[in-house]
Amino acid sequence: MSRFQFVADNSATFEVKRLCELVEIERSSYYAWLKAAPAREARAADDAALAERIRAVHAEDNTQGAPRITAELNAQLGDSAAAGERVNHKRVARVMRFEGIRGYMKKRRVRTTIPEPSGQKYPDLLKRDFTAERPNERYVGDITYLPLADGTNLYLATVIDCYSRRLAGWAIADHMRTELVEDALKAAAATRGSLKGAVFHSDHGSVYCSKAYATLCRKLGVTQSMGAVGSSADNALAESFNATSKREVLQDAACWSDELTCRRQVFRWLVRYNTKRRHSWCRYTSPVAFETGYTATLRPAASSHPVSKIRG
Repeated sequence: MSRFQFVADNSATFEVKRLCELVEIERSSYYAWLKAAPAREARAADDAALAERIRAVHAEDNTQGAPRITAELNAQLGDSAAAGERVNHKRVARVMRFEGIRGYMKKRRVRTTIPEPSGQKYPDLLKRDFTAERPNERYVGDITYLPLADGTNLYLATVIDCYSRRLAGWAIADHMRTELVEDALKAAAATRGSLKGAVFHSDHGSVYCSKAYATLCRKLGVTQSMGAVGSSADNALAESFNATSKREVLQDAACWSDELTCRRQVFRWLVRYNTKRRHSWCRYTSPVAFETGYTATLRPAASSHPVSKIRG
């Protein structure tokens, strides 16, 4: 209870002047506080209404924190919403703290690389710069374990676009043979239509160093890149994706109950990641929406230069 509230609660029994002296506040400050009571009540009502909207968004995806929830709330209002209707992420964070609403957080460390000392090595073309000027230019990828209740694992191989963080290709299998990463890269090629001229960055896992994978990369026109041996930071984007996917799907569970459940839940999350999950890198839009925005910016430039378009 605040000192002002104490005075208000006891003002019918004791003199306000004596109460203010007792709790060491100025009477003018108390009366100013009292005058502002209707505004406080209105703010409290607004916060309560906002809390209900936050709970609805959080219930759909309990891994979301204040920034992503803010983006979703403002997106629900639409482009025509007045500035006063939009919410600030600081206010959303304050209401979430007060209501005890928070995004799910859990750290998990898993070793996913089996090095192949005799395998083919490639130079590091990214140098920890996980950015790109346009889609389909730079990719990173990795393999991560998907633990099952019977003690076995499934394995997820990924191909992630550095421009939008879009999962362009992926594959799940009950093994870590070269076919797993080959299937993921082929899936990315199917998504993009062509990977010619793109760079694919990975760690020194044996499958990425294999002759078969190198052959596929050459066939698809992909240039391989690899970080230093034993340095997870050199493939941090892929490592971060792996950690996020398992944290948000598994949450408090240690493993999936069975293979079918694992495949279904991971598939649903991967689709949501690309099409609905708001990503801070993408200015709190989904990776697919972020790429759509890039495409939209190209159209006016192309239409204003008809000669260049014909020559291209």
